[in-house]
Amino acid sequence: MKSSRLVSILLLLQTRGRMTAAQLAEELEVSVRTVYRDVEALGAAGVPLYGDAGHAGGYRLLDGYRTRLTGLTADEAEALFLAGAPGPAAELGLGSVLAAAQLKVRAALPAELRAHADRISGRFHLDAPGWYAEADATPYLPAVADAVWNGRVLHVRYRRWARPTDVERRLEPYGLVLKAGRWYVVAGPGPRTFRVDQILELATSDEEFSRPDDFDLTAYWTAYQRDFHERLYREEALVRLAPGVTHGRAASYGPVDGDGWRQARVPIESVDRALGEFLSMGAGVEVLEPPELRERLAETVRQLAARYAG
Repeated sequence: MKSSRLVSILLLLQTRGRMTAAQLAEELEVSVRTVYRDVEALGAAGVPLYGDAGHAGGYRLLDGYRTRLTGLTADEAEALFLAGAPGPAAELGLGSVLAAAQLKVRAALPAELRAHADRISGRFHLDAPGWYAEADATPYLPAVADAVWNGRVLHVRYRRWARPTDVERRLEPYGLVLKAGRWYVVAGPGPRTFRVDQILELATSDEEFSRPDDFDLTAYWTAYQRDFHERLYREEALVRLAPGVTHGRAASYGPVDGDGWRQARVPIESVDRALGEFLSMGAGVEVLEPPELRERLAETVRQLAARYAG
């Protein structure tokens, strides 16, 4: 729409300074002729916008001119305040900074968008951790975050699951990830992933490091999760599921049989882990393979039946 494009031109010039018509056209994916018409419309609306000819020319705003117009739509304003998670920000030591930033953004919003922001803040609250998990103590999180931001090396004593459990590590922290209420630091060399709550001791240093230019935290984490699940669920169980019952990890489903049941192949971590998982599904599942898992389930059910028989 033309109105949103005019706002975009105004904000581009406000944030980037001088831009040519060609640069604006490329940024907005319109023709240069359209930019000329939009610039004329802004000038007619009283925006102090000037064009300079020549090789170093282009459009610019009058020095010192700034607009409080944000260009936010109602949906964008709502999303902005919904995304401002106070819990994680406070853990990073940025709680007051987030509050101040939201206050400034709110003050700059037009009245109708301010109402939308207040509405979303009053009706939605983000709480990432699960119900049945205690919050992890992460006393070193602010220090890790500071090292990530400033590119400083960390020396830590870290607890891992393999022996020896407590190890010394030199970390070049590339980034932080919050997953299901738990903080992870992705650090070089490698890179590798470490749980922040498993850092037992931490020492900062003045040693600087250069994060690889081609490192993409989002891409790394996506690949890490995929590889983690592939390593975790190396075995498979063949099960029958009752009508209406599904399994979130089912790799494939068979056709529905005469009783309304259907077979499914489900990746499992191990027989021990799968035992508790399928027991929790009650009578809605029958394990067919592997034989060891089926026998373990049958024996557990027999013991339970005997225990509750009298």
